[in-house]
Amino acid sequence: MSNLRFSTAGESHGQALLALVSGLPAGLALDAALVERELWRRQQGFGRGGRMKIEHDRAEFLAGIRNGATIGAPVAIQIANHDWKNWQHTLAVDAPAGDAARPVASPRPGHADLAGAIKFNFAEARYVLERASARETAARVAAGALAKLLLRALGIEVLSHVIAVGAASLDPDFEVTWTALRELAARDEILLHCLDAASEQRMKAEVDQALRSGDTVGGVFEVRAAGLPPGLGTCANWDERLDGRLAQAVMSIQAVKGVALGDGFEIAALPGSRAQDPIAYDRAARRFTRQGNHAGGLEGGMSNGEALVVRGFLKPISTLRRPLASVDFATREPVKAAYERSDVCVVPAAAVVGEAMVALVLAQAALEKFGGDSMLELERNYNAYKEQVRAF
Repeated sequence: MSNLRFSTAGESHGQALLALVSGLPAGLALDAALVERELWRRQQGFGRGGRMKIEHDRAEFLAGIRNGATIGAPVAIQIANHDWKNWQHTLAVDAPAGDAARPVASPRPGHADLAGAIKFNFAEARYVLERASARETAARVAAGALAKLLLRALGIEVLSHVIAVGAASLDPDFEVTWTALRELAARDEILLHCLDAASEQRMKAEVDQALRSGDTVGGVFEVRAAGLPPGLGTCANWDERLDGRLAQAVMSIQAVKGVALGDGFEIAALPGSRAQDPIAYDRAARRFTRQGNHAGGLEGGMSNGEALVVRGFLKPISTLRRPLASVDFATREPVKAAYERSDVCVVPAAAVVGEAMVALVLAQAALEKFGGDSMLELERNYNAYKEQVRAF
């Protein structure tokens, strides 16, 4: 269905994280600074743990990019784990860990530990933790940066902001503008990635309280995309609908437990007369418009030309400094859950990962519709479609 695919590999404390991206057209210029910036943004935010002081994520391109541009071959990316030096005996490739083993002897409620150990028949959850960890999202962000570069060549932009942390939230009537989103993404100091300073301070207080009590806190982020033409995705088949693909992509992010498109959760309680977006026509711009955007830029599984709006709802992180009740894998006796160094709040980081996942889905949809083995061909096809839309 899609000729753009990506996959990741690597463990949280292994040698490196890897991303493999195939299907990118030849001739897409690499902006290494943008890739590094995206990786840096994922590491920021108030409430991050000590791991972020160890890692300095850098993308090393091993294949598929030569002389500053893609060559039509799969792109291989490596991000080294600096913490590997402390785990190379525990997670050795060619020998048992022995005395260096660090077993996860009691599963953490809310994490993959127990289900994964049962599934793979492991006596404890170390290997499950290593792969299920959100450290994997660094590879997603690197892949998503390439998708952003492709979309940028088509005039499509993907950005995000945080709208809630714990019980503190952005005023629903706060006006979100593209200028403000761009300025937010360009900040050199990231607190909680919120557009409103007063709301951000209330969010910080939520994180401070969780820090003091040994707890964790979740929240909500919002990803927006501007410049999308109408007609990406389709209503023809269930698995090709753009709304379903976006929901799956964002839901796949660790700790995300809900996804809303547009005003999805809020409009469920509204009458139909208030939940839809009346249609108008702008003769000067020669385009159909919507009076409102409750649908979040999606109707019938397709983009409708309005701004795309996707929200991800994160549960609090599962690893607590004040652990919850669990059971010892070996004895089956009640114990406290294992503790691994972790974060208190990851909502700002999740927003950056959300951007990456949305960008990857949109890049897939664009390539499906417009095709092209080279950027020249893709841009020619895209421009022809835009003319077709204008002439409709």
